[in-house]
Amino acid sequence: MDDQNLGPDSQRRYDDREFYQALGLKCGLEMHRQLDTTHKLFCRCPVQPYTSEYHAEILRHMRPTLSELGVYDPTALMEFKTKKDVVYRLHRDTVCTYEMDDAPPFGLNRGALERAMVIGVMLNLNLVDELHIARKQYLDGSIPTGFQRTTILGVGGHMMVDGRRIDIRQLGLEEDSCREVSDRGHRRTYMTDRLSIPLIEIVTEAQMYTPMEAARVGSAIRRLCHLSGVCRTGLGRARQDVNVSIAGGTRIEIKGVGSLRELPALVHYEALRQKALLEMRDTARSRGIQADGFEGAVDVTAMARRHRHPALNIAWGTGTSAQAIVLRGCAGMLATPTGPGRTFGDEVSDRIRIIACIDRVPNMAWSDDPASFELTELFGAVRQQAGASPADAVVVVAGPAADVATAISEVRIRMQEMLEGVPRETRRSLRGGGTRFERVLPGPDRMYPDTDLPPIVLTERDFERARAASPEPLWDKETRYAVMGLSPVQIERLFTTDAWTIFEAVAARSALRPTILAYLLLDWVPALGRRGVPTVEVDADLLVRLFGDAGAVQWTQKDAAAALAQALGHAVHWVGKNASNGTAEVGA
Repeated sequence: MDDQNLGPDSQRRYDDREFYQALGLKCGLEMHRQLDTTHKLFCRCPVQPYTSEYHAEILRHMRPTLSELGVYDPTALMEFKTKKDVVYRLHRDTVCTYEMDDAPPFGLNRGALERAMVIGVMLNLNLVDELHIARKQYLDGSIPTGFQRTTILGVGGHMMVDGRRIDIRQLGLEEDSCREVSDRGHRRTYMTDRLSIPLIEIVTEAQMYTPMEAARVGSAIRRLCHLSGVCRTGLGRARQDVNVSIAGGTRIEIKGVGSLRELPALVHYEALRQKALLEMRDTARSRGIQADGFEGAVDVTAMARRHRHPALNIAWGTGTSAQAIVLRGCAGMLATPTGPGRTFGDEVSDRIRIIACIDRVPNMAWSDDPASFELTELFGAVRQQAGASPADAVVVVAGPAADVATAISEVRIRMQEMLEGVPRETRRSLRGGGTRFERVLPGPDRMYPDTDLPPIVLTERDFERARAASPEPLWDKETRYAVMGLSPVQIERLFTTDAWTIFEAVAARSALRPTILAYLLLDWVPALGRRGVPTVEVDADLLVRLFGDAGAVQWTQKDAAAALAQALGHAVHWVGKNASNGTAEVGA
């Protein structure tokens, strides 16, 4: 990640160690990267580009199962309450009976295993000598079988980032999930083209203490994966999750972070959200609010029908209702800010949207909300009927009767969790650094052994092959590039554009200054391409022919750029002082 994209003010703000130390901030990363293989992890279906085309659909409903210890995973129970119809769209070239759980696995893709072991060596992990495949429950429907096959390749590794050792907890090899197409009401739709593509998961220890540290470690792992040459790159091939906690809070997992540039704001605002929730807990305790203060609901269907508030704007008829719940002593608390443009009322609304599947906006009316001022009469009637006072808050939900009953139950559960502080959740990132509830945090009860696949014994020959395929350590290579005079931004871009391979080949055989060579590869060649100049011929051999003699050490950046353009059959006329701050006019 190029830190400069955040701007200097943001960098300073998100790297204020004293501020975050006072919060007790800790965070760790889970980095997911698809491996560059020709077929999937447990079958022979090919890995192909994603597509919206499909040839069939199937419908599934998910049910939780007991663990070997007779315990249900809380996430599985939560997903079961949503009563989702899960639809899978199938492309005949990318799925088979294995993905639909109609056939046993075909055996582990050894090519994927060998590539994953290269990453394990690069991360200095203690690689296991016997792999055991496990099943991890996923009842959100993202995997048609209801579970993901996964295995641990190594534990107890480390990498160096900015001269500091970052410990790697483990490296996993697993199958990727489906791509979500839509999620409306009780119906969720997936494409299955991504399903079962080999995926590695790199899990760090919680050793990052500022948001910028998390971003820099994530960026280093990204560069390491590029350097390995075994990972796929591009949109949808890489995802990252970040785990955040503060003193007195708990671990919150923010999933599906699309870009490392989003990490600093997400970590920052999650830390502040937990701080706000802890302060709410203390306020509630000082008011003497008790868990039994959220019991009971009031049927307000007749009154709600008369109002045009957006939360009550439904197609009233048989099977619809409106229910109100009184939150004793909680007046004003739902309006507590918990994130950018978000309040605690939004946290409650998230539960209704995800679990009760009432996903219109807004999906509830609440007495602390200025937008619900027109419902003052309705809230007053509820308080009177329930024997409540102005010190109590009121929430009203309307919709299908069964969904409303679920919604009122979730409001009660979330308010009871408020009395404890920060509930264990998995959250989804929002634009601007905020997050929203996605599901309760899974526990160990969702993991159990896979009985379809035997253990896989790794030999010393396997380890030797992985060591032989592992490149120079990332931190050593970056130190060498820095000694050459390259800036951190240039080093970052060389790896993340995969231009480092040409850079290495040319730098070893050319006297051209490394900084100029990096400029040509990272800036000038793309600039020529944008001007319509064919750049497909630009490779290491061409650059060595142009700049391989000893005299190239005297070349300026502008001269080198002009020579490369001329070699491609185009002349350059500079408008401005030099190549770095002038404008180039390129002609045939």
